[in-house]
Amino acid sequence: MEYICLLLFGVLLLIAGIQNLKGNISTIHGYNRRKVSKADAPKYGKAMGLGTSMIGISIVLTGILQMIFDMESIFYLAAVGVAIGLVILLYAQFKYNKGIF
Repeated sequence: MEYICLLLFGVLLLIAGIQNLKGNISTIHGYNRRKVSKADAPKYGKAMGLGTSMIGISIVLTGILQMIFDMESIFYLAAVGVAIGLVILLYAQFKYNKGIF
């Protein structure tokens, strides 16, 4: 029961990622998407959604596996997933927003 918050946070990130994958970039803060052109908005949404979903999936899997096995080494799964997701998010920011902010 102690990993419910971790699981819920992962689910929220996964839901936001799915919304972004569908092309809805309104869940991304305004200053992170202000330089994205209208033509690039769907591509930007897909890239940001992929990164956010990757982070959400890794956190959900970590929460589930922690509930079952309760091993500290499982948190490496979350660390790897968050790192990969952040690389994807940064790629999307630099490519479509011409910088982080």
